[in-house]
Amino acid sequence: MKVFNHLLYEYEKGIRDLVLHTFRPSILDYIIGKLENRNIKYLISKVNDKKYNIFFGSDACVEIVRHIGNKPLYQYTNEEDFILGIMLGYNRHDQCVRYLRTANSIKQLHT
Repeated sequence: MKVFNHLLYEYEKGIRDLVLHTFRPSILDYIIGKLENRNIKYLISKVNDKKYNIFFGSDACVEIVRHIGNKPLYQYTNEEDFILGIMLGYNRHDQCVRYLRTANSIKQLHT
């Protein structure tokens, strides 16, 4: 819960526009309650029986994640993964390098 509370604090202070947090099912009700009490948009997906992912943040950011689709992260296209990384505030240069590396490896498979 400490990590979730810290991420929530960062969102409320404007440090982040979108947050991705992985957590155990035992705190699902706690997390939903906190977000709904603050009227914060969120999207939850079950990873497996022991883990959930939640995206929460600005309405626009959560809507983009919803538009991409509520699917496992490993099913994201390279472009979706790149967009998500940028939205989550990951280092832009590293995201560009990661995208190019992945895109180039896919191109090599098709040639």
